Amino acid sequence: MAWIDTVAIDDIDPEDVIRWDHGGHTYALYRTDDDAFFASDGLCTHEGVHLADGLLQGHLIECPKHNGRFDIRDGAPKRAPVCVALKTYPVRVAGRRIEIELPD
Repeated sequence: MAWIDTVAIDDIDPEDVIRWDHGGHTYALYRTDDDAFFASDGLCTHEGVHLADGLLQGHLIECPKHNGRFDIRDGAPKRAPVCVALKTYPVRVAGRRIEIELPD
């Protein structure tokens, strides 16, 4: 596992999600209203839609296609039609940058 630099803290507004691509993979980076940061795979497990186009409310990301929801803290599905968990990744803040831990 390795810590990978992603974006500056200021690149993500509170209560927002952005897309971040790295190594041929798409991720979603989240910032909650209390300034906590989270990361997950960037595509919904139901139909592969980009979660960065979804709505973040508290700790739930809502897929923009069928309104399924995941908990961004652990990837747990919270509303149908999603039923397969979303892979999440450890996040840390280093200075003013966000890093996520990814497999080598």
